Amino acid sequence: MAQAAALRDEGHGRIQTWSPKVFIPLTQLCQNVCHYCTFSRPPSRLEAVYLSPEKVLEIARTGQRAGCTEALFTLGDKPELRFAHARKELARLGHETTLGYLAEMCDLVLRETGLLPHVNAGVMDGNGIAALRRVSVSQGLMLESLSDRLCQRGAPHYGSPDKVPAVRLETIRHAGELAVPFTSGILIGIGETREERIDSLLALQVLHRQYGHIQEIIIQNFRAKSGTLMANSREPDLDDLLWTIAAARIIFGPEMNIQAPPNLSPATFPALISAGINDWGGVSPVTPDHVNPEAPWPGIERLRQATASQGKLLARRLPIYPEYVRETARWQDASVAHHVLQLSDACGYARDDAWAPGTTAAVPPTPAANLPADARIESIIRRAMDGQGLDEDEIVTLFHARDVDFQRVCSAADELRQWVNGDIVTYAVNRNINYTNICSYKCGFCAFSKGNTDEALRGAPYDLDHSEVVRRTQEAWARGATEVCMQGGIHPHYTGDTYLALCRAVKKAVPDMHIHAFSPLEIAQGAATLGLTVAGYLMRLRAEGLSTLPGTAAEVLDDEVRAVLCPDKLTTTEWLEIMRTAHSVGLKTTATIMFGHVDMPRHWARHLLHIRSLQEKTGGFTEFVPLPFVHMEAPIALKGRTRRGPTFREVLLMHAVARLSLYPLVTNIQTSWCKLGHEGVRAALRAGANDLGGTLMNESISRAAGTQHGQEMPPKVMEALIRSVGRIPRQRDTLYQAVTEEIHQRGLEAAPLAPLILTPAKRKSQGRCEETVVG
Repeated sequence: MAQAAALRDEGHGRIQTWSPKVFIPLTQLCQNVCHYCTFSRPPSRLEAVYLSPEKVLEIARTGQRAGCTEALFTLGDKPELRFAHARKELARLGHETTLGYLAEMCDLVLRETGLLPHVNAGVMDGNGIAALRRVSVSQGLMLESLSDRLCQRGAPHYGSPDKVPAVRLETIRHAGELAVPFTSGILIGIGETREERIDSLLALQVLHRQYGHIQEIIIQNFRAKSGTLMANSREPDLDDLLWTIAAARIIFGPEMNIQAPPNLSPATFPALISAGINDWGGVSPVTPDHVNPEAPWPGIERLRQATASQGKLLARRLPIYPEYVRETARWQDASVAHHVLQLSDACGYARDDAWAPGTTAAVPPTPAANLPADARIESIIRRAMDGQGLDEDEIVTLFHARDVDFQRVCSAADELRQWVNGDIVTYAVNRNINYTNICSYKCGFCAFSKGNTDEALRGAPYDLDHSEVVRRTQEAWARGATEVCMQGGIHPHYTGDTYLALCRAVKKAVPDMHIHAFSPLEIAQGAATLGLTVAGYLMRLRAEGLSTLPGTAAEVLDDEVRAVLCPDKLTTTEWLEIMRTAHSVGLKTTATIMFGHVDMPRHWARHLLHIRSLQEKTGGFTEFVPLPFVHMEAPIALKGRTRRGPTFREVLLMHAVARLSLYPLVTNIQTSWCKLGHEGVRAALRAGANDLGGTLMNESISRAAGTQHGQEMPPKVMEALIRSVGRIPRQRDTLYQAVTEEIHQRGLEAAPLAPLILTPAKRKSQGRCEETVVG
């Protein structure tokens, strides 16, 4: 047991998982007559031969309301081969086989509730498995035992053709060939020897080594049930169960998920952890265990406390485990993959809240087990707070923090923030001017940009006249702004001169206005159109009044992510080189990350390491800005190819881990009010953030993606928000210098904004677009 527990800890740390499920017993008819089973019943003892579609949906919706993510379909093996009642009812339902009706019900539940079907459909051939793969996320079949002896007369599997071991192994092999995440395991205490248990586990190991598809091994202990032929048989004791669990862990090693049902060991289930399990299986808050109805599920709070008593943290998972979620394209049919993504977090577990960036959903609470933080987490925190650079694995470990470990990472980041920044929380009064929404790039996350000038997707395309840019700049100055932040789509008819002219127009109108403008992508495009080097073009922009660059277009600095999210955009190397060049010519920049879509913690760690490395060389980043992905209107999300943005825990971790991993090189961590809202901002300020960014005046990009938090946060509201967490507000300029009191007062006493004028895009004429007047 000690060796097994050590192996489990190596592979799974202190996380113990469970799946919130609703149990749907589609039919309790079965052609087999296992001597220990009370699930199988004859037609005369059933109210309905098959659950109706209405009843299936009623059960599923009950589970959905209770927060379940799994719909477990369990049924007897091919009852139509034994019972005329089954054949007649199937015909009435429009099916020839139970598997056909099962597929229809899986599809119904998936479409109507979003619950993820896991099916225990018995022995099948490849065609049956393939058909169910299109409407379920995982399948399962217990091997139970490799012993043919148990199928002989007088043994528990006599009279059960689907319990022949070779037949069951063939089903499991077919599932491997078809890349189906699969559950299997053994049933102990039905007359097998320990050697036969080992043989059974080794047979499953052979198949898993070949296909990699067995996602969990269940060690299930026999429970004697009244009314069965084995009602008086001896049940395996706790030592026998613990021995078998430990043997399974040692055979399968650190990575395998080993499960033992807690309801089958009601008085002693916490002890199962010490033998090497890392999962409790599916536990339902609404339906009984129909296979073992005499054994109720433990309540979730009891499960949490029992897990904590063994030094482990309870985490919700989906019917498929994180390692299979992380490779969705391989393990899921395209028809169900987007359902998995909708319910998963960045680590592949079930989302632990219903919150999403940009929504007004309540910020979720963060309960924690009564445990100390993990020793490895504490060690990493100490290294970070000593200013030592963390490596990729250490940063990934911080991003995986949950429960009490998550709270410890956030509190450490807050301690470091207090040390570096004190209780001052800064903000800038600025105005966003997005001068065009026409863009020739096809970034999957962007709901702001439009394609050709004659397209009117998600609103009309526009291209601002200089007069409107100047009017907005002058109005912003009168309202206390010290910065205009100018960015736009990559208009196919813009050149480097376009951006130079924008700077000239702003500086001519308001000489003291700080111009914070042009993403690295715009810089690259502008330089290329004029035949200049990036350095040469940046120096020309600086001469025309450009003061700093926003660190946008970074998204996630990992080309694996960028190939999916923005394949025609700058590569990671190109983005970093433009930032390095900007710093070398005396232009400070911000750094951003836009996260929570197709990325994972390892990608985030690489991003942070890129930022830290460049900052060590140049010192040119003024701040780091986490930007949670807003999914509601993002094209790639509407196609079902992303998650629903980061969870709230992940948002706070991004601020906290950035604070820790970038220390002492980047001293300002900004939080985005237009994506998090007031409550989200308050939480981020307690997790390492010290800056609220700008008042914005006109926020367009997040709004286009669906955020509900408005276009402007005026200085009075900003300062009240800061004071509400016991901090001291201070208005700053773009370079984090305090502004004069006269400027500060202008912002506090600002008049309402005048209506915006969106200059329509010019119409095409004689086969080419008419030139936009820009100066």
